[in-house]
Amino acid sequence: MARSGLYTGVDIGTDSIKVLVAEYISNEMNIIGVGNAKSDGLKNGIIVDIEKVAVSLRQAVNIAEERAGIRIDNINVSIPANQLEIERCQGMIPLIGESREINDGDVLQVVSNAMMRGIAPEREIINVEATEFTVDGFEGISDPRGMFGVRLEVRGLIYSGPKTLVHNIRKVVERAGLLIDNLVLAPLAMSRYILSEGEGEFGTLLIDFGAGQTTVTGVRDQRIQFSTTSSEGGDYITKDISMVLNTSLDEAEELKKNYGEASVERASQDEYFSVNVVGRNEPEQYTEQYLSQVIEARIMQICEGIRQVLNANSRFDLPGGIILAGGAAAMPGMSDLVSQVLGYNTRLFIPSEMGLRNPTFAHVISIVNYIGSRSEIDILVAQSTNQEQGHNATVDYQYGNEQQTVQPNVQPIKEENEEVEIQPYVPIGAEKEEENEGIVNRVRNMFGNLFE
Repeated sequence: MARSGLYTGVDIGTDSIKVLVAEYISNEMNIIGVGNAKSDGLKNGIIVDIEKVAVSLRQAVNIAEERAGIRIDNINVSIPANQLEIERCQGMIPLIGESREINDGDVLQVVSNAMMRGIAPEREIINVEATEFTVDGFEGISDPRGMFGVRLEVRGLIYSGPKTLVHNIRKVVERAGLLIDNLVLAPLAMSRYILSEGEGEFGTLLIDFGAGQTTVTGVRDQRIQFSTTSSEGGDYITKDISMVLNTSLDEAEELKKNYGEASVERASQDEYFSVNVVGRNEPEQYTEQYLSQVIEARIMQICEGIRQVLNANSRFDLPGGIILAGGAAAMPGMSDLVSQVLGYNTRLFIPSEMGLRNPTFAHVISIVNYIGSRSEIDILVAQSTNQEQGHNATVDYQYGNEQQTVQPNVQPIKEENEEVEIQPYVPIGAEKEEENEGIVNRVRNMFGNLFE
């Protein structure tokens, strides 16, 4: 059940930083302000310049403050799925003395006990979920408070990521003059917001096509089964257009936005557009179909990387099909092409919130939705996580210690005492892509900045 109050969510993306302020009243989320600023200082979804990202974040927050008519000091920030690991955990505590009523302190203690398993020093716990509690052998309890017993157990999931990734986000927020209320794992929040009950229960693949990276998340039994990232996102499509048509990255992005069609079959052979070619005085003429051939080739390569993820998780069925989100997913024909290549029913998710009906806003809306809809027991579990990590003993997350840099990887859920081998998500030909240090500033939102 959603609580009352104001919540601010922040999505630090490669293309733009989005800030959303929402108020929960009578279990309804009402959006009262949105800020959107061009990102600077990120590459492939990873922070490479803390100061530049902090400036962009401050700009987006200032816009949201003006539109919402409030001052923003505390925010809830998403954490991407890079090098995500998901492990099962279990804890137990005796309820000392005669049978007595279970209280908040008992819940905090048993969850802390469950987290006392070894975590590598270079990793940090991002989120913990309590999947069920057990009281004196009675299983399947969602909230044990108020019950009587002598033995309390909990089973759950621990989501951990590289400390450097978490630290860099904390430092960006600090440099922007803000405080972090909660760190939220992006695929966890998006799966809760986007998937229907049936899709989350029986098996669905959620693909977030961002500008800097693509995140693939498998959800079943209302839990994330695996989540992985690839550096191939919308920016790679822009780079391909720039190289093939020999034009600037800025113009390539405009061509993608104005004339881009994901499927060659849907593109027109008769519609021409002009392209300013580097080194030539007169623009060149190209058809929409020619542009689509460039775009389709890259999307098919991204889909091949997704197929590798599915092959590595061969026991994961997809009766719920595939759901697309993210700015790059809004390109016409994208869902048809993904369905054709991967062989599953595919649909594009579009938020229903007025003024934000664009897949690019699904991420930031999901953060606020996740925080605002947490139950009291969810908040207690989050509080246990903060205590275990040495942060403030409330649900607020504070700053951590400085760490090192990381690279993306894939990890499935680890069963107790089970070693799982899985091939990393390395799309075909990705190792041949040349890095371009000047690409950070050249992408606009697929439909433009809705707030300019």
